[in-house]
Amino acid sequence: MTTPFDPEPPAPRRAGPFSGLRSSFLTGLVVIAPIGLTIWFIWSLAGFVDGVVLPLVPDQFKPDQFIGVNLRGLGVIIFLIFTVIVGWIAKGLIGRSLIRFGESLVQRMPVVRSIYSGVKQIAETVFAQSERSFEKACLVEYPRKGIWAIGFISTEAKGEIAARPATAGALMSVFLPTTPNPTSGFLLYVPQEDVILLDMSVEDAAKLVISAGLVYPNAKDPGQPVKAA
Repeated sequence: MTTPFDPEPPAPRRAGPFSGLRSSFLTGLVVIAPIGLTIWFIWSLAGFVDGVVLPLVPDQFKPDQFIGVNLRGLGVIIFLIFTVIVGWIAKGLIGRSLIRFGESLVQRMPVVRSIYSGVKQIAETVFAQSERSFEKACLVEYPRKGIWAIGFISTEAKGEIAARPATAGALMSVFLPTTPNPTSGFLLYVPQEDVILLDMSVEDAAKLVISAGLVYPNAKDPGQPVKAA
């Protein structure tokens, strides 16, 4: 209820002449920034690989000796070809024998052994092609009742872990990722009846975790899962 003594409400501010330009600039920045950063990252990575690989190539075999131009990315191509050849050799009997012999020598070196084992485990985790992966995305109550967190079901608990706890049903091993880095997290063994399966794919759930809840699988209708192509 207003009275004659109440001050008049301030008049709405009119849009300035540069408000449209500002809005267009911000929209263009949102479009250009991801593309520009991606191109810059790839360009910088190619230059870094060239700086490491090309000095190891003899001068008479460098591609710029034949084409007369030092093109960025030639070191990346040489590295890819070299890596494919090494992988092809490592799959053979001779390659596997050489790898086992080299690893046996490394295991005798105290400091080198620790560094090699750690780097090998990281490389196998990141780059190794394995058929085992997370099965489904799910919801679990964590860190207490009434608070829900996204997790990834890896497999059903087996052995001593499945036999020791006094639970009515089976235990599911659930990886609970952290935000915004989903590669770190917690391994939880949750009763199967307390796990709520989600229709969204593991990739969509990972995007939701990385974006801190800003990117939903179905932007037009978050309540519905993404339809398979």
